[in-house]
Amino acid sequence: MLKKMRRRVIFAAMLAFFSVIVVIAVLVNVVNYCVETKRADDLLSHIIEDFEKREALGEGPDNRPGPEQGPDKGPDGRGPAPFMVLPDVEANYMTRFFVVIFNEDGTATSVFTDFIASINEEEAVNYAHQILAKGKARGYFNEYRYLNTGSNGRKVVVFLNSIRELQSMRSLRILTLIISVVSLIALFPLVYLFSVKAIKPIVRNVEMQKQFITDAGHELKTPLTSISTSLEVLSMEHGEDEWTDNIKNQVGRLSKLVTELVALSKMDEATPIPEKEHFSMSDVIWEVIEVYKPQIKACGKTLNVNICEGISMVGEKAAIQQMISVLLDNAVRYSNPKSEICLSLSKKKSHIILEVMNKCNYEVPPDVEKLFDRFYRPDESRNSRSGGSGIGLAIAKAVVEAHAGTIKASCPDGKEMTITVVF
Repeated sequence: MLKKMRRRVIFAAMLAFFSVIVVIAVLVNVVNYCVETKRADDLLSHIIEDFEKREALGEGPDNRPGPEQGPDKGPDGRGPAPFMVLPDVEANYMTRFFVVIFNEDGTATSVFTDFIASINEEEAVNYAHQILAKGKARGYFNEYRYLNTGSNGRKVVVFLNSIRELQSMRSLRILTLIISVVSLIALFPLVYLFSVKAIKPIVRNVEMQKQFITDAGHELKTPLTSISTSLEVLSMEHGEDEWTDNIKNQVGRLSKLVTELVALSKMDEATPIPEKEHFSMSDVIWEVIEVYKPQIKACGKTLNVNICEGISMVGEKAAIQQMISVLLDNAVRYSNPKSEICLSLSKKKSHIILEVMNKCNYEVPPDVEKLFDRFYRPDESRNSRSGGSGIGLAIAKAVVEAHAGTIKASCPDGKEMTITVVF
């Protein structure tokens, strides 16, 4: 139990740290994406404004100035004037873009590629057609950020080369992923070490609880034995009556509870199964069935058995017998009068499967997740009449888990309870 508790502490701490680091990594990348995209969109807006000014000055793609035309011609006396709209002069020369203009019928009328060298006019038109087919105003296409705008039937598609920004965002994603993984790996040893200190108070309380149960169990056995012996003498001298019968029943019930508490305390130890042996699971079940046959018959109920022979396992035989006894006793106690109890044992590949089914009549289906909790009773009145302590299934679960198995209950409609054990 303590190992499981420590694993849960480690898992919870690692999950919390993982959640925090994932949120931080996502936020960093999202903020970076938004900043870079906004900067690209702002630059596209500047490009559109500059392009419209050039068209107004007669420097559009269809009317470029010649060697002696216009006051804003390029430094070599030919072509368009340099792109100089940004306050950072060097950033103007690093900006690479191209523009494609379409008329109302979707025909490309003008292509402006003077500020980019990596693409020709045919490729520019092809890219622009794909953007128009998408119907989006803004977005990324290959290594470009684009803006699809226009009015009065004219479409203007501007492409801004954003390969540096995209590479930067990709590098940041890889870097945050690496940092996250390295942080998790580096944190695990620290969490593993500090988990011992975190559960230390719990360990101390559990140890004190186990010691108390063990001591109380031994202390209670002596007076219970004395009461039982005195009751037998009293019955022989004065005969049995309703009072002696009641005392006998309560002494038996209390003795059983003490035995169950001590057994459960043993299962909470670090090594609940110190010595294991190889034994026949099939034979063990038949032995338990022989013990319960008279009780089942006396209750007017029937037992339907389907046990595959030759099924063996490694563990503590006495503990497995106790687990089977608990499941069968639970089925007998809480099944409907004159109903059928089914017990089956089978093997599927490397798994041993034990199932115990009984008919029941719960108005509200019980919480099967709590069914194996200590002292949990789905129906208080029925448990009181049946004499159950609410600890038997907790012992069964402890035995199963000590043998590295799983146990679960199913009662979807409140009319049929099935408990399945898998080793």
